[in-house]
Amino acid sequence: MWKFPTGVLDEGEDICDAAVREVKEETGVNAKLVEILAFRQSHKSFFDKSDLMFVCMLKPLSFDIQKQDAEIVAAQWMPFEQYAAQPFVQSHELLKYISNICSAKIEGRYTGFSSVPTVTSFSQNKTHLYMNNKVRTIGSDDQ
Repeated sequence: MWKFPTGVLDEGEDICDAAVREVKEETGVNAKLVEILAFRQSHKSFFDKSDLMFVCMLKPLSFDIQKQDAEIVAAQWMPFEQYAAQPFVQSHELLKYISNICSAKIEGRYTGFSSVPTVTSFSQNKTHLYMNNKVRTIGSDDQ
């Protein structure tokens, strides 16, 4: 069975940074966030808490895999179709939904949420707004 790199956010860590960090830790591959494709919310999860899972599309900046031995048995690049065709993926509803979303993105039929750096209105702290990039931003230069 093959799967995508996964992990949890560190306290105070942004989603886009956590996705990049987890891929780097588990595979040694440098990457940058392209979009958040989807997210799932569940309740009564780990430690009886609610949980959010984000499906992120990243662009690799390096390709040499150096797997994290403590967490991963094997790591390799493979065609997406090969991943999606695995019986484990096809037999689990959530993984099949995620696979279909990824496939639609690859085919240009789906757009997720891009990270737009911004600041909060009260404290002026840096933050990220995740939005569909087909929406024109108020005050943007490309209007």
